[in-house]
Amino acid sequence: MLNPPARHPASRLALVIAIVALVAATAALTAVLVGPGTGLPMMGGSHGTGMMGGSYGTGFVPGTAASPRVIRVTAGPGYGFSPSTISVARGETVTFLVTTMGPTAHEFMVGPAGAVAADQAGTPEITDVAMMQTKSLTFTFDGPGPYAFACHATGHYEAGMRGVITLAG
Repeated sequence: MLNPPARHPASRLALVIAIVALVAATAALTAVLVGPGTGLPMMGGSHGTGMMGGSYGTGFVPGTAASPRVIRVTAGPGYGFSPSTISVARGETVTFLVTTMGPTAHEFMVGPAGAVAADQAGTPEITDVAMMQTKSLTFTFDGPGPYAFACHATGHYEAGMRGVITLAG
């Protein structure tokens, strides 16, 4: 009769650590994609406004300076944003919650499309959003547009890491 291979405590520990990391990552991703207590997908949406990424739903109320609408944006993994197209109301104030998924740090710049494309100094941005980190930026869409958002970390914009903001109303 053959003896079973010896089990090493180090390999068991590595397996346990890997499982715990996977569970933690799954929980964190769920928190980003699903609004707290709503059971509704929140990526690109807002808390109870009926706005899901691109089209207005019944009961939509634009964000104001006193009460901005929250839009969750995921940066990565890789060189993309989700959602890549966002609709806002003219004059609306929005707080973007940007979370990086994956090991590469990203930036999030938002504003007039020309300024964003040119990585113009003074255009609102958040930098160094590391893996599983969330940072916020609040912006009011009070100009004529067009508007955009992008990541200008080295090579990211060139790889296609940008998005479009459409104005309604």
